[in-house]
Amino acid sequence: MSTLPAIKQVSGRAVPVPGDDVDTDRIIPARFMKCVTFDGLGEYAFYDVRFDADGNKKQHPLNEERFDGASIMLVGSNFGCGSSREHAPQSLHKFGVRAIIGLSYAEIFFGNSTTLGIPCVSVSEADRDALVKIVDADPTTEINVDLEGKKVTAAGQEFALTMTESAREALLNAEWDALALLLKDQEDIEAVAGKLYSV
Repeated sequence: MSTLPAIKQVSGRAVPVPGDDVDTDRIIPARFMKCVTFDGLGEYAFYDVRFDADGNKKQHPLNEERFDGASIMLVGSNFGCGSSREHAPQSLHKFGVRAIIGLSYAEIFFGNSTTLGIPCVSVSEADRDALVKIVDADPTTEINVDLEGKKVTAAGQEFALTMTESAREALLNAEWDALALLLKDQEDIEAVAGKLYSV
């Protein structure tokens, strides 16, 4: 039996991150990727769009107090493009992001996010814009991402979501982390390894 939690719904407040083609270097600049582990990467998420060269805050939704504590990001198209660095979704996870709602995603970023248990769901551009307006008007609005019902709800409104079915099923069935699933069957792995070595 899996020790991973099934991820059927994610609820929380949201923050809009503007722009299309937001690449992984913007999500986590390369100079912050010298760490041995991913711990502490959260503080560097979107660093260069959040801070200037002197470390002063720039004008950006991620720096706005009204969006503090938001765990869902509203993004554009081709989010997470560029290099395939795993540090990008790791930095978002450490930053507190637990779901992303957008138009489309780079394939490797999508896969890396799924293995962290971060659903990356897609909605229409009109629905994304409607969600941004809802959140901008009232940042305390709770957004619910329902993977079972394939919908996003906010302020009494429902928006259809789409997601690669294999990823959706992996999250729903608590099978989203391949390494955790592998380690769960340690005894079976050792038994098969023993047989191979005895041949």
